[in-house]
Amino acid sequence: MKLLGMTIAELQDVAAKFSLPRFAARQMAQWMYRKHVTSVLQMTNLSLAARTQLKAAGYEVGYVEPLQTQRSIDGTEKYLFPTESGQQVETVLIPDNERRTLCISTQVGCKMNCLFCHTGKQGFHGNLTVTDILAQVLWAQRNVGLTNIVVMGQGEPLDNLDNLLRALDILTSDDGFGWSSKRITVSTVGLRKTLHRYLDESQCHLAVSLHSPLHEQRLQLMPAERQYPIAELVDSLRQRDDFQHQRRLSFEYIVWHGLNDTPVHAQALIQLLRPLNCRVNLIRWHAIPGATLPPSDEPSMLQFRDHLTRHGIYTTIRASRGEDIMAACGLLASPKKNSSPL
Repeated sequence: MKLLGMTIAELQDVAAKFSLPRFAARQMAQWMYRKHVTSVLQMTNLSLAARTQLKAAGYEVGYVEPLQTQRSIDGTEKYLFPTESGQQVETVLIPDNERRTLCISTQVGCKMNCLFCHTGKQGFHGNLTVTDILAQVLWAQRNVGLTNIVVMGQGEPLDNLDNLLRALDILTSDDGFGWSSKRITVSTVGLRKTLHRYLDESQCHLAVSLHSPLHEQRLQLMPAERQYPIAELVDSLRQRDDFQHQRRLSFEYIVWHGLNDTPVHAQALIQLLRPLNCRVNLIRWHAIPGATLPPSDEPSMLQFRDHLTRHGIYTTIRASRGEDIMAACGLLASPKKNSSPL
């Protein structure tokens, strides 16, 4: 039984099974979420008898080590973690001066089948558990240190919403990891049934994968456009008042030459996003097998960025990191042992 991912109430139930005082639950939580121990035997303010009983009864923290680590020439690191289902999933650490951002996964594969994403090409093979999600963070906090978390790895986070929300609650709870919600960003293609529940039940930032402001073109790139058209999605976000000060709203935009970097697209994007308090992150295209999309060149990206900025939309060009180890945006995948759907 994994303790990682349990709430205080659930840890209190565990403590009660072994006739431990209720405050033992907070002691266990502190050892896992703040001190990042790897074994119940390391929880030394519990009695040796209690720790021995927990261990004998099959309780463990749920800490896992990466099966494989790759390091990019730019310092980016990619880790391959085992999951509770016996599969494997990739996680990326992006160091940038004093900032250390962990890009975590929520699914093995993905259902969204975006044209430009290598993860989606492998199909969907299951949701990660809360333990799986937090195990990525626990290992990284213990071994490399973190300042930020982005839920932008394998999978569509809002397609695994219950486990995502539970993981975010433990990450941001005073009885959990104690992270500020302002240091966590969740990225989504935009799912009608779950987007606003996420916004209502979490204070973490939101990043929306946009990639084209035109309905028909976005539909070709991203089948999720059929379920929740980007114009409707943006309009629903415009009705909310929590993007002024409580959380950040950003839009991710992979740029392809002549395909979505034209003046027509820039103007459509300006019309779509006004007057939202948001930013646009332009992303370089990282080619994947089976997708013959033309990458935009640097002058075109700069021109596109500057046009949006002049019209009041804060726009940046995201630095490309980890492409040489297949760790850049849209390149994550899992070994072929995940090729059979659950």
